Amino acid sequence: MPSSPYVLALRNKIGHELLMLQSVSVMLFDEGRLMLAQHRDTGLWVTIGGAIEPDETPADAVVRECWEETGLLVEPVQLLGVFGGPEFRIHYPNGDVASYTVTVFEVRRIEGKPRPDGVEVVALRFVSRDEAAALPMSVGTRLMVAAAFERRGNPYFAPATWQPSRSDRS
Repeated sequence: MPSSPYVLALRNKIGHELLMLQSVSVMLFDEGRLMLAQHRDTGLWVTIGGAIEPDETPADAVVRECWEETGLLVEPVQLLGVFGGPEFRIHYPNGDVASYTVTVFEVRRIEGKPRPDGVEVVALRFVSRDEAAALPMSVGTRLMVAAAFERRGNPYFAPATWQPSRSDRS
């Protein structure tokens, strides 16, 4: 995974320790089918996206990441959800550990023809819900893809499970 100068500077200070990162994910539909990408290093199918750079808005990160990975210029049209938790912790082969909070946007294509960047992405493909279910992907990606196909107008988020103890409430 290529790292930004910001992430590299943090890694120089903290080594391989857990790093919390904000990221975005692109959900581009074409005739009810969702575009997924095959990751070069793992072979897994992933959503298009990546880390938000310092001072970059999530919407700009979505447009930039889609352009870099697919050659498509897109416009964010709907917030589909915010994802995080243990399913979004990644242990990289070099020993780095990162936990992502992912803001997921549905986008519409403005222009361009899809082409994988060859750096992070080796293949792009539009898939149906059933085709997506049969592809190898991480648990976190599977959660985001399922929510994208469900898109019911209300952004997704995991329900809160934390509450203060009874003694803290009195």
